[in-house]
Amino acid sequence: MDWKTFQGLLSGVNKYSTAFGRIWLSVVFVFRVLVYVVAAEKVWGDEQKDFDCNTRQPGCTNVCYDHYFPISHIRLWALQLIFVTCPSLLVIMHVAYREDREKKNRLKNGDDCHKLYENTGKKHGGLWWTYLFSLFFKTGIEITFLYILHTMWDSFDLPRLVKCTNVEPCPNIVDCYIARPTEKKVFTYFMVAASAICIILSICEIFYLITKRVVSHVTKYKRTNKHSVTYSKASTCQCHIHLEATEKRPMNKTVESLRASAPNLTSL
Repeated sequence: MDWKTFQGLLSGVNKYSTAFGRIWLSVVFVFRVLVYVVAAEKVWGDEQKDFDCNTRQPGCTNVCYDHYFPISHIRLWALQLIFVTCPSLLVIMHVAYREDREKKNRLKNGDDCHKLYENTGKKHGGLWWTYLFSLFFKTGIEITFLYILHTMWDSFDLPRLVKCTNVEPCPNIVDCYIARPTEKKVFTYFMVAASAICIILSICEIFYLITKRVVSHVTKYKRTNKHSVTYSKASTCQCHIHLEATEKRPMNKTVESLRASAPNLTSL
C-alpha cells in the first residue's frame, strides 16, 4: 500500500477541519501509520512461521495458529486505518461537488452572477452534516475495531505460551510459543492507546461542532428578537407622541370650527 499517496490525499482535509481534526490527522499519520510501516510490520514479520508448537503432528501447528490468531494484528490494523480514514474523503468529495456546481453556475450565468455558496469549504448546510457524519462514522469504526481486538485477544494480551486443547488433528494438549511476545504486547498497547486518543479527539470535535452550531443559532435568535422588540418600541413611541399632540389641541378651535359650520345654532 502506498501510504504517501494516501497521506497526500487526506492532507487536503486539513483545510476544512477544526483544530481537533488537525490533531487527529497528525496522530493518525505520526503515531499510527508511521509506527505501523516502520516498526510494527517488522516486529510481526511471518508470524505463522515463528509460531512453534511441541508436536510434529502434521497440520497441528497451522490449526493452532488459526485458532488463536484468526486474523493477524498487522492486517487488522491496516484494515482499521483504511476504514477510519475513508470517512474524511466524504468531506473532500462534498467540497469538490460544491466547487463543480459553482463553476457550472459561473459558466452559465457569467462571472458576475450570484454565488451559490459564500465559501465552498465553509462548514454550513449539507457540508456541516457531512463533516459531522464522518466524525460519528470514524468514532464508531474505532470503537468496533477495539472491541474486536479485545475480544480476540483477552485484554489485548499476548501470552508467551498458549495451550491448544480439543483442536483436531492435535493430540491431547499441545503447547505453542509466540515469537517476541513482549515486544508485540508493547506495540499492541501503543496502537490501542493511539486509537483511544483518536476516539477522544473525535468526540471532542463532535461536541465542539454541535456547541458552536447551537450558540450561533441562539445568538442569531436573540439578535433577531432584539431587533423586533426595538422596532415595536419605536412604533409605540410614535403612536404615543401622535396621541399627545392630538390631546393638546385647543378646545376653543374645535368650538369655533363647529360654529362656522352651523351659524344658526344658539347656545343653550
